Amino acid sequence: MKIIVTGGAGFIGGNFIHHMVNKYPEYDIVNLDLLTYAGNLETLKPVEGKPNYKFVKGDIADRKFVFDLFEKEKPDMVVNFAAESHVDRSIKNPEIFVESNVLGTVNLLQCCKDAWYDAAAKTWKEGKKYLQVSTDEVYGALGAEGYFMETTPLCPHSPYSASKASADMFVKAFHDTYGMPMNITRCSN
Repeated sequence: MKIIVTGGAGFIGGNFIHHMVNKYPEYDIVNLDLLTYAGNLETLKPVEGKPNYKFVKGDIADRKFVFDLFEKEKPDMVVNFAAESHVDRSIKNPEIFVESNVLGTVNLLQCCKDAWYDAAAKTWKEGKKYLQVSTDEVYGALGAEGYFMETTPLCPHSPYSASKASADMFVKAFHDTYGMPMNITRCSN
């Protein structure tokens, strides 16, 4: 199995890569990261020399770059950790959150569809999957209940959470429209 992990030089993505590279040596892990303010390749030094790990610097919003990467690597799965983050940063410059979190996600989805979907047969290649790593912030304020559930309505209150909710809705739309095999996780800290 070959997995493209986007945002793998970030905190959560980097820990995921450590886990996958070490626990599943038969899986090939391709770390796609633009290395913006949140990317830190130093944390990945322990896996750099492993035969099942590769780093590729690039932007998920660059359609040609991602398409070419798919053509070359032929991934079975995409795990999308890549995102602009932090509410304060989104208030100062919401456009970059739309570019990365929304357009970047749509680009990944379209590349998955191009590579994995047989439009004539309306079927997906066996064993392919897209995993969107989101945030609990798409639900808005916690409120009196003290917890969120998968059925809690989305109610973002910042450009950051709105961009993540938008990305999640596109992932759901690709599932509902094309039957794309996918999951969305919304972890909390």
